[in-house]
Amino acid sequence: MAIDLKQFHDVFFEEAEEHLSAIERLLLNLDVTRPDPEDVNGIFRAAHSIKGGANMFGFTEVSAVTHAMETVFDGVRGGVLDISGEIIDTVLRGSDVVRGALAAQRAGHDVDAASAQTIASQLERIASAKRRASPKGPAAAAESPAPGSAEVAQPPVPVRGVSDEAGRQTGVSAEKPDSSHDFGFFEENLPAPSDTASLARGGEHAGAEPMTLGGTHAHGAAENLSIRVSTRKIDRLIDLVGELVIGHSILRREHEVRMSDSVDTMALGLANVERNLRDLQDAALAIRMIPIAFVFNRFPRMVRDLAQKLGKKVELTMAGEATELDKALIERVTDPLTHLIRNAIDHGIETPEARAAAGKPETGKVTLRANHQGGSIVIEVIDDGRGLPRDSILAMARERGIAVSDSMSDSQVWQIIFEPGFSTAKEVTDVSGRGVGMDVVRRNIHEMGGRVEVQTEPNAGTRISIKLPLTLAILEGMSVRVGKEIFIIPLSYIAESLQPTAALLSTVAGRGQVVLVRGEYLPVVSLADAFNLPGDAQRSDEGILVILEAEGGKTALFMDELMGQHQVVIKSLETNYRKVPGVSGATIMGDGRVALILDAAHIVGLCHSRLDRAA
Repeated sequence: MAIDLKQFHDVFFEEAEEHLSAIERLLLNLDVTRPDPEDVNGIFRAAHSIKGGANMFGFTEVSAVTHAMETVFDGVRGGVLDISGEIIDTVLRGSDVVRGALAAQRAGHDVDAASAQTIASQLERIASAKRRASPKGPAAAAESPAPGSAEVAQPPVPVRGVSDEAGRQTGVSAEKPDSSHDFGFFEENLPAPSDTASLARGGEHAGAEPMTLGGTHAHGAAENLSIRVSTRKIDRLIDLVGELVIGHSILRREHEVRMSDSVDTMALGLANVERNLRDLQDAALAIRMIPIAFVFNRFPRMVRDLAQKLGKKVELTMAGEATELDKALIERVTDPLTHLIRNAIDHGIETPEARAAAGKPETGKVTLRANHQGGSIVIEVIDDGRGLPRDSILAMARERGIAVSDSMSDSQVWQIIFEPGFSTAKEVTDVSGRGVGMDVVRRNIHEMGGRVEVQTEPNAGTRISIKLPLTLAILEGMSVRVGKEIFIIPLSYIAESLQPTAALLSTVAGRGQVVLVRGEYLPVVSLADAFNLPGDAQRSDEGILVILEAEGGKTALFMDELMGQHQVVIKSLETNYRKVPGVSGATIMGDGRVALILDAAHIVGLCHSRLDRAA
């Protein structure tokens, strides 16, 4: 019976990407003077796994390049090749070619066979030309055939860890695999591709018993077993949980309308359903949460390549890689972080000569950090470079026709770097100068319901913080009322709320109404006027002001009443209707009505842009 192998393509592509990421990570951490044998073995195994799957599916270009990588690292682990910068650079270029070939295969496009052949030839030349005359030690001589022998061209064999009586790994042993099992991600004697931590350690569990369906792990780690699940199935589960939340809200409201002074069984039942529903909701969301290391781990390679290209010395430090984030956000935060790190290296970090002249170490530092703060995740990109020049930014903004004033606060000036078309680069290169990168950052972060903040100090560096919700499915918000309509304001944007007195309110010519809050005059925006709704409050001191904080500025939003804090299920208004300015989504309330979720960042930014133009 013929088997259609195309059904396994997606699994292979995903696992091949994990192996490529592991190769790059291990290469970048490799000590050229004293390479860790476990890291060398990890690189070898990852290349071997990709090659096996590529052979099975007939991806010849991928197989050729990864086989050449194997040959190089078989020589390194056998002691007949010395690790060098040339080897690292060439293998990294090879991983790029493999990644491009896999992307082409996945999209059904033609593979760049010429590039694959070129890099494979370069790797094979290194494997032959760089071999030493005498390997280190008898084990190396036994394992590694002499250059030019027929055995060199044979596919390298998989490796198992060898342990002493105390369970310590003492070396490696080779076995000739059954050719029928040389399928890479189906190999029994390789670590699970999803276990990237094990792979990064060079195969800590390589000596474990094979894991099969219905079996258990030799080390008793059955609780760590994982399966691959289509994100469409997970999204469907999240949608169903959301519908349950809405249904529960409707039942609870119906009960509140009909309830008497006595506690009845319906109230008890609803309380139990609510408790279990919240647990189910948390469990369903947890399925879609993955460590942000999946994003962070791609940046060491990018920093290395960009620093070399710009002639700078840069050290990247990462912290909080285990911080978990919704997979939907993980996929969308990569592009903004890429722009921020490239910007930090290109604009922030000085050349070694400039740093030395300023009394700094020649090597600049870029820190990428993530942590949880309440119901949000904060990702920071920090550099110890030259900082942002306030006067230069204002001057450049005026040249580009951006409305600015000298009275703007520092935080408002720093937000100018996110304006479309703005750039402080003196010339356009393939790295920067077109003024599109930071604009992309702010737009993408806003679309995810997040916010961007900038802190900088001359000659000391810049810190850019991104604050995001943990998930795009659920939102902690404050419901507010204007007339008969209900709106939701994300809690992360609310600084405070107050009921103003007439003495705090005043009108400024050309700038509209303002309110004095803690010594600062803030513009007032009427929610009723913004959406052309009839409000109940006839005077400003009859309603409520909610102070929104975003984009380095604050705005007072006026409405009739605060209704309360809620956890709401987010529905896309753009998907189901169309994009509405000032609105980021919608939700369904307990009475069945639709409530709009306000785009607080847009409202604050629009208000302050209008004030800057008036100034």
